[in-house]
Amino acid sequence: MRSYRAKALQDDNMKEFNPEELKRLFISKSDSHKGDNGKVMVIGGSTLFHAASLWALEIASKIVDMVFYSSVEENNTLVEKVKEEWRNGIVVPRGRIDDYIGEADSVLIGPGLPREEGVEEGDDDTKELTERLLRRYPEKRWVIDGGSLQTISPDFIPKNAILTPHHGEFQTMQGKMKNEKGKMKDQSIEDQVKCFAEEYQCTVILKGPTDIICSPTECVRILGGNAGMTKGGTGDVLAGLTAALYSQNEDPFLVATCASYINKKAGESLAKTVGLYFNASDLVEEIPHVMKEILHK
Repeated sequence: MRSYRAKALQDDNMKEFNPEELKRLFISKSDSHKGDNGKVMVIGGSTLFHAASLWALEIASKIVDMVFYSSVEENNTLVEKVKEEWRNGIVVPRGRIDDYIGEADSVLIGPGLPREEGVEEGDDDTKELTERLLRRYPEKRWVIDGGSLQTISPDFIPKNAILTPHHGEFQTMQGKMKNEKGKMKDQSIEDQVKCFAEEYQCTVILKGPTDIICSPTECVRILGGNAGMTKGGTGDVLAGLTAALYSQNEDPFLVATCASYINKKAGESLAKTVGLYFNASDLVEEIPHVMKEILHK
C-alpha cells in the first residue's frame, strides 16, 4: 500500500485537481424526460475479451438515459441473455451502428476490441472499424480506449476526443507521432502527455497510481485510489464512466478530470469496507454511491 502511494506522489511539480470542479458537472433536473440526460454508444468486445465492454456498458447504464451497445455476435448474445436484469439499453449489430450512432451524445470505442495480433475468426479489424467511424463522425464526443488506442494512427483522432491509455498504450501512440518532439523520453511524463494533447487537440487520461490528465492547454494530476484498482477491468469502468459524463457535459477536460477523480474515490470507498479485495464489478456498483455523496451534498 505504501509503495503505491509513494509512486502517486512522485510528480510534485504538477497541479492537482480541485474537487470544486465537480460542481460544474451536469445534474439531471427533476422535470427532465427520457433522453434529456445523455445517450451513449459503446463499441467494443471480441471473441476473447467479453467483460471489458460489459463493464463500460454497466456503469454507463447507471448514469445516462440510454446506452446503445455494439459488439461481436458472441458478446451481443451474452447481453441479450441478461436483458431481464439489464433493461437500459439497446443491442446494436455491427452492421447497424450507423443507424444509432447519430442518436448518441457520446461514443466509447475500444474496450475489449482485439489488437492486431489478437484478431480471431468472428472479430472485427479494430484499426479499420475505428478509423472508419472516427473519419465518418468526427463531430461526435469520442472516448477512445483499449484496442482502438493500440491500433489506430493518431492522425485519425478527432478534435476534442478523450483518450484513456495506460502507460504502455501511451508509448505505442507516441511511437506513431510524426512530431519527433513528442517522442522525447527526456521530457517529464507530464510534458510528453501535454505535447501529445497539443499535437492532436485532444484530452488524455494517462492512467496510473497518479492519473495525469492533459488537454491542449492545461494539465492536472489526480491522486488517490489504491492497489486494489490495478485489477483488470477498472480501466474499462473508467472509460464507461468518462463516456457517460461526456454525453452530459461538453467540456472534455472537465469530464476527464471528474471521471478520474470519481473512479479513484470509488476505489477508496471500497477499501474502507473490503480493503483491497474488490474487482471491477464492485467498482461499477460503488461509483453511484460515491457520485451521490460528492455531487449531491
